[in-house]
Amino acid sequence: MKIKAFLPLLLSFCILLPALAQTKPAAPPDAPPQKPTDDQDEVVKITTNLVQVDAIVTKDGKMVTNLTADDFEIYEDGRKQTITSFAYISNVPNTIASQPVARDKNKADVPFGTRVNPNEPHRTIAFVIDDLGTSAESMVQVRHQLRKFIAEQLQPNDLVAIIRTGGELGVLQQFTNDKRILNRAVERLRWNHCSRIGPTVFQPSGPELNNQEGACGGYTYRSTGRALRFILDGMAELPGRKSLVIMSDDLPRETQDPNFTGDSVRDLLGSSSTGDRSLDAFGNTTDWSGMLQRIAEKAIRSSVVIYSVDTAGLQYTGPTAADAFRGDARQITKSITDLTAARSRLLWTRREGGELIAKQTGGFQIRNSNSYRLEEIVEDQSGYYLLGYRPTDETFNRRFHHIKAKVKRSGMTLRTRFGFFGVSEDEANRKRRIASDSTNLALVSPFAAQDINVEISSVFANDKMNGSTVRSFVYLDAKDLTFTPTEQGQQASFELHGMVFGDNGAIVGQGTGGTTLTLSKNDYEHALRYGLQFTLDMPVKRPGAYQVRIAARDRDSKRLGSAGQFVAVPNLNDKKLALSGIVMGVGTDSARHEIYNVGARRFTPNSDLYFAYMVYNATNESGAQRNLVMQAKLFRDGKNVYSGAEVPVKGVPNQADLSRLFVIGSVRLAPDLEPGSYYLQIVVAETGVKKVVPVVQWVAFEVAAADLRR
Repeated sequence: MKIKAFLPLLLSFCILLPALAQTKPAAPPDAPPQKPTDDQDEVVKITTNLVQVDAIVTKDGKMVTNLTADDFEIYEDGRKQTITSFAYISNVPNTIASQPVARDKNKADVPFGTRVNPNEPHRTIAFVIDDLGTSAESMVQVRHQLRKFIAEQLQPNDLVAIIRTGGELGVLQQFTNDKRILNRAVERLRWNHCSRIGPTVFQPSGPELNNQEGACGGYTYRSTGRALRFILDGMAELPGRKSLVIMSDDLPRETQDPNFTGDSVRDLLGSSSTGDRSLDAFGNTTDWSGMLQRIAEKAIRSSVVIYSVDTAGLQYTGPTAADAFRGDARQITKSITDLTAARSRLLWTRREGGELIAKQTGGFQIRNSNSYRLEEIVEDQSGYYLLGYRPTDETFNRRFHHIKAKVKRSGMTLRTRFGFFGVSEDEANRKRRIASDSTNLALVSPFAAQDINVEISSVFANDKMNGSTVRSFVYLDAKDLTFTPTEQGQQASFELHGMVFGDNGAIVGQGTGGTTLTLSKNDYEHALRYGLQFTLDMPVKRPGAYQVRIAARDRDSKRLGSAGQFVAVPNLNDKKLALSGIVMGVGTDSARHEIYNVGARRFTPNSDLYFAYMVYNATNESGAQRNLVMQAKLFRDGKNVYSGAEVPVKGVPNQADLSRLFVIGSVRLAPDLEPGSYYLQIVVAETGVKKVVPVVQWVAFEVAAADLRR
């Protein structure tokens, strides 16, 4: 089947049904079968039949993973319980703990993320930067340490989100292992002028020492708490055990924030207005400490471990050049002593709330460290034990129950949840935010829905009339759709839904469309073998980094499939050289300037890989054509496996607008290429001009083990 590449782009979301022409498409191989696992068995559970909690065991700072149920004891309110269920769950492939990634000079830093299967070992980590409670000087260190984490600690099976409490709270859609998206999220981290902490951790000495209200009045504790609760609600939708790392200069245990009054907080916490004191015992209190307790309880119910990082780090509490003192020598000495003591107390009180919610959920706090020791938090996510026991009727009396677990072997340390309120999961889940429908959840979830095999190739393109558009070439495996015989042929009815998310998780574009497709006998057999392809366009108004998510839904069976991809939209108004995304195919019609079969990016050794892209701002300020050269390279596992020669960039013939060149090229795949994932890199540079940085574009594809067209 044919799909025209970069022909007129539509402003509105559309579905273009391609004609099933007899071409040379690359048929996708059957996906390997996945062994389903019951995610409910791998998380914290509080049901009428089972109370199950997670536990971490360490010795000399190292994880212990070889214990049995006989090595543990568990107590509820001081009463020993019989362990009825036990397991050790590994979050890393092959139970290899995370280690810093050594840089290989022979490897390129390929920034692409990979698809994570929810049934495979993986770590899910949300870095929540409390910009409402962080100083400008601490934010500099936060950015530095997160960049270091992304470069050295991030593993292929990790899902990571970087979320600001003072920003737009898209949650699920921000989880990724794509370094480009994460680094852009780090670049967006700035000191918030509404922060309750000023530009520095400590104000200069004076009567305002302990009155560090930001420009917005300092009433930001409630906003921080609301953000944490919203994030935990979103993380509850993700399978398995997760971790939340709250990074802040200021998370005390108590606060005088006057916004904690009456119905506003009761509404914030989702509590009843009946005045039932038992509900208050469940955590619906009207002060900051009560909100912290509610946050910890929600984390327990969502199977989230909280870690807190005091981003103030190791601080000097003595006088600095910014401090001013008056009086005689004795008065100044006393002022310095008082100042040092006050700053030490301030540091301590600012940490207490973060330490509280960390301990109650089974995590820990990092303090007095300018490196933030993120590697310790990541190491703590490599695996955990699950300990379960049968509760009694008294367990669900709506009171708080303390949990204590012990490991019998000497020299070992155990951490687990502090306890839980005596409310069953069924009752607690009634107040949990629920996605409007499964299709929307498939669009925002970082895990791909897998009932329908969906693959996409999303690219940026631009025309002068309509502006910038994200065009997605969508491949559907016809075997996953429900076809019904009719008089006209085989008929299937399905929908395609798309969303474009900004790098802060906000939805910037979306659309939906459906169709009923009727295929003749020959076309139906062709579709079963080679799949179906469609084109979806969604406009984007501004330059930036975007995530494209597309979900397919079979109307008859209700099955879902989804896929996602990162797309960078450059600013073309600055007149700098820019490239669109790259489309790939198994063949080309040079007369009609078309690429065949661009949806499924699978190829075989000893075949030609065709690609096409647009070069924008290909003319200089005087309107003359730039002297451009292009080089194609192939990478696997970060290693360069092929480098083509530099060749002049030539657009297809008879192009009216020479500032926007449509280019088609090809690479011959070597016959000895090993099956696996590869990347095509296109580098375009201007010759004869000094200090011009080449522009680079990447696209991922797969080399299959056998000829897919047989």
